[in-house]
Amino acid sequence: MKVVKFGGSSLATGNQLEKVLQIVKEDKERRIVVVSAPGKRYEADTKVTDLLIQCATAVVNGGSPSPYLEEVLARYASIAKELDLSSDIIANIKNDLLELIKNTDDEDAFMEAMKASGEDNNAKLVAHFFKDRGLDAIYVSPKEAGLIVSDDPGNAQVLAESYDRLFALREQKKIIVFPGFFGYNESGKVVTFSRSGSDITGAILANGVKADLYENFTDVDAVYSVNPSIVKQPKEIKELTYREMRELSYAGFSVFHAEALIPAYRAGIPVQVRNTNNPSAPGTRIVASRSNTNGPVIGIANDKGFCSIYISKYLMNREVGFARKVLSILEEYHISYEHMPSGIDDLTIVLRQNQLVGKSEQEILARISDELQVDEIKVEHDLALIMLVGEGMRHNVGTNARASKALAEAGVNIEMINQGSSEVSMMFGVKETVVKKAVKAIYEEFFQ
Repeated sequence: MKVVKFGGSSLATGNQLEKVLQIVKEDKERRIVVVSAPGKRYEADTKVTDLLIQCATAVVNGGSPSPYLEEVLARYASIAKELDLSSDIIANIKNDLLELIKNTDDEDAFMEAMKASGEDNNAKLVAHFFKDRGLDAIYVSPKEAGLIVSDDPGNAQVLAESYDRLFALREQKKIIVFPGFFGYNESGKVVTFSRSGSDITGAILANGVKADLYENFTDVDAVYSVNPSIVKQPKEIKELTYREMRELSYAGFSVFHAEALIPAYRAGIPVQVRNTNNPSAPGTRIVASRSNTNGPVIGIANDKGFCSIYISKYLMNREVGFARKVLSILEEYHISYEHMPSGIDDLTIVLRQNQLVGKSEQEILARISDELQVDEIKVEHDLALIMLVGEGMRHNVGTNARASKALAEAGVNIEMINQGSSEVSMMFGVKETVVKKAVKAIYEEFFQ
């Protein structure tokens, strides 16, 4: 049995749904189909989920939802018209949305239900389309299937008891069309995963039904070794490990949400990234372990929007609890950190810069300085992080030296370096203004 997930770009138009139909029909093992809400049809387009959020926000603020509601319905109607489907399905979607808009007493629950309705209604439309084209398909809701999640809106976590309930889906003889992105809490209310959460749903179902493979169809032929917008025609990655994919996702790869693979990883289920627009391409396989034949680095990821707090104090290493005290101060301001490279007498805390918005940066620095009696403290803004990832780093000497040399020859100053304790990743901090030059230099060193 295979669980197959299709992203928003794969479901944005009737033409795309025809491709999805052929993909499902060509393999009888593709028994569970997880769908996102319709995505962008072109670069300047708006995703249906974003329209739904705008609609819900308008309602909460006392405005009219009509313009957004009409646009959402027009998107579904356009797909149905392309596929020559009856208007009944659009009427049902309209009634569903109008019913949701009546229930605004609990603002958080209303927002969650509206956000999730994009996937939910699209699953109903896709199931209707499949049946219209002769497939024995059925829509199954997360509530019916028993997908129970924590009551943490926008960041739901699957509860362990869900997996036993989901296993019963194996008994369903029809092709199941399942909405991604959300589950139900123990009180029966809709709660969403983080954005791109349909990937998470797919992995949860693959784990629950003990699938042989989880196929994730998107709009690229494979996972690439570097962002194609920075390096033209980068190398495709044929195979990588869950750990490598998670590191790359965290550091800026957009193919997968950073948390998406965890349920599949825990069940040892391989994941295949495929292209809806080119289904014959082999794609990228994500597995528990692989043979390291590609050298130390398999991928290079980068992300912007970071800053660093540098702290120096003589004999810091002998002061018990120093790092804990610093982090306690940040915790009071609800600030989390990403990395914390340290030396004998100094410590650097890397965090996402937007966490300081609305907070007094100088107040935070003054507290750390006064309460810990530091010798020096300063903030470096507008940093980008470049992550080199590869299981092969464990077995190759000189990876750091090669990357540092490449950056030096490109005239890029390194603001910080941090080697992951797992020896699967290595992080370089540089100024945002030079990140593209830096990524190109490292790519040329390891891949050309």
